[in-house]
Amino acid sequence: MIRKLIAQSVLLLAVSASVLAQDSAIPVGDPERGRLVFGPCRTCHYPDAFMGHNFGPNLHRIFGKVAGKQPGFDYYSQTFKQAQFVWTEQLMFAWLENPGAMFPESRMMSRGVPDSQDRADLIAFLRRATVREVSLP
Repeated sequence: MIRKLIAQSVLLLAVSASVLAQDSAIPVGDPERGRLVFGPCRTCHYPDAFMGHNFGPNLHRIFGKVAGKQPGFDYYSQTFKQAQFVWTEQLMFAWLENPGAMFPESRMMSRGVPDSQDRADLIAFLRRATVREVSLP
């Protein structure tokens, strides 16, 4: 139990250091290009609230949410179930570079988005797509 807590603390410190190091490195993103970058992500995630969860959690209004805590999504890894951090654009930027390196226990199947401009575009798309409200007929 103590080893696990220490490992989680070390992991969160590493994440924090990574985010701080990249904080000023996020380029300005283009949401239209980001929509195209998001294409493969749709296999597991939806940005629209009315779509609910898929193989991965719904990403509607993801920024500002505590990681691993979305009601109705029961497939988080232990790392995310025990997470205490909030998704920010900076953290998402770091995470998307290489999800498996940042959180090795994650169940996310993507190898990430290595190109920093593509990541910035994807974040701009998520920011725009997940704040609009969609009215259904």
